[in-house]
Amino acid sequence: MSFTETLGLIMLVGMVAVIFIGFPISFTLLFLALIFGGLGLGWEQTFNLAYLQIWGTMKDEIFPAVPLFIFMGYMTEQAGLMERLFGALRSLLASVRGSLYLAVILTATIFAMATGIVGAAVTVLGVMAAPMMIKAGYDARLSSGAIAAGGTLGILIPPSVMLVVMGPTMGVPVNLLYSAAFGPGFLLAGCYVAYTLTRSFINPKLGPPMTMEERRSAHDQMTTEKVGAPVVGLGLVCLVAITYLLLDWMLGRADAPRLRVSIGPSGVSAVALVLALLTTFPYVRSAYFRAIVLGIAPLSALIGFTLGTIVGGLATPTEAASCGAFGAALLALLYGRLSMRSIINAGTNTMVTSAMVLFLAVASTVFGAVFTKLGSANLITNSLLAIPLGDGWKLALIMFIFFVLGWPFEWPVIILVFMPIVLPVVEKLQFGLNKLDLLLWFGALTAVNIQTAFLSPPVAMSAYYLRNVVPQWSLATIYKGMADYMVIQVFVLILLLLFPQIALWPPSLLR
Repeated sequence: MSFTETLGLIMLVGMVAVIFIGFPISFTLLFLALIFGGLGLGWEQTFNLAYLQIWGTMKDEIFPAVPLFIFMGYMTEQAGLMERLFGALRSLLASVRGSLYLAVILTATIFAMATGIVGAAVTVLGVMAAPMMIKAGYDARLSSGAIAAGGTLGILIPPSVMLVVMGPTMGVPVNLLYSAAFGPGFLLAGCYVAYTLTRSFINPKLGPPMTMEERRSAHDQMTTEKVGAPVVGLGLVCLVAITYLLLDWMLGRADAPRLRVSIGPSGVSAVALVLALLTTFPYVRSAYFRAIVLGIAPLSALIGFTLGTIVGGLATPTEAASCGAFGAALLALLYGRLSMRSIINAGTNTMVTSAMVLFLAVASTVFGAVFTKLGSANLITNSLLAIPLGDGWKLALIMFIFFVLGWPFEWPVIILVFMPIVLPVVEKLQFGLNKLDLLLWFGALTAVNIQTAFLSPPVAMSAYYLRNVVPQWSLATIYKGMADYMVIQVFVLILLLLFPQIALWPPSLLR
């Protein structure tokens, strides 16, 4: 082992030790990279390397999507779209045992596709759902776990900011990485739903259905709300468009006649269009149906347009994110929630979150470059390859290492520092997959693994987000609630390890 390789390993151990003490991660990474790089490579080469890495990171065409997606998420929060969505789902599922658990997880799943911000999702869900759960006599442990676990789905389900950063690091297209994350994300949400409903049906006291008085109150509140004509018109357009697309897809899958009519360069299915237009009658006649549609359809349309253009390869993540940010602001305007205060709040939060993510990205990139230049990255890679284990066990070992690293480190450090170290190892593993599929599978595994870190003590940021807005629940109760969902996380991670097609099936449809 050479002097520079030893220096790099000392730098890595020093980073872990200093961060555990409590120093800010970004400054720690930059300081250690410059000091140890100067000692091992020379000061001029270190500063040149840092300059090139910073310049290269800022020139990356993918990174402008980060603040745009973050702004989209904060603006949808300011517009009150999450509250409307939760209210609509809560009313629809009122008669089901554990309906509030189900409404929380479904709201979190849908809202995760509008924002990749875990803190915002957990906080808003806590403010909205926790008081209702406490009043309805729901189990505090199961309730806190549902909110915390549901809120963390934003780091996994597209348009996750983490996946935007992960794509260039791994050298895979972001649209394919997005599609690979849908399977594990929806599977995880489905497991959450199955767990809470099973517990509620076995023990009805854990999640009683809404009483008739609560249902009437929710119905009256939804049907008496006054909304402007632009919102009503927008809801109708979104309802018809979403219904048409779903029916057209279903007819195509069933090989049923669609009676396509040519309109310009494209065609329209007459059967699907007529059936979609029929939804206008209940929309116009029923105030309750209209309220449900206004709570679900506009946000779903925004998500579908933003993600659909990325996954379909019609737009780059940056282009789609800019359209999504504009669409979120437009929805806020139509719903009457776009004020100077909401714009300032969304803009300020976007700047703070974006600065944290991008500063971490820059610091991690500089640290990783110096670490690699010292030769320590190759040393670790060769050591991992030399371990006398099968390929499956090597992958499991990497996942375990990432799981442990998720406790003290933010995800940018894992993605930008540690992932490049293990990528050469992963690329040499033999699982009967081509290189692109192997990397997409590994990316999905890593995303699920890192999401688990948000629920694992001692850091478990979701617990602190929730505790700040729901002081009635102790931190111990929240930790116990999250532990149940941690088991589900590990179960899904094992399933994904055993069945790669969970992640690889959606990308295969796009190629």
